[in-house]
Amino acid sequence: MQTLQQTYRGFGLVLELNWDRLLFLGTITVALCAGAWLGSL
Repeated sequence: MQTLQQTYRGFGLVLELNWDRLLFLGTITVALCAGAWLGSL
């Protein structure tokens, strides 16, 4: 049980540290899709 709790805390820390990178990648993806959609009109 203790190992599971430590793993969960570690996973939470990784997500907290990388949250801005995921947001950045999501924003770039949305911008590229919007540009492709506008370019196809």
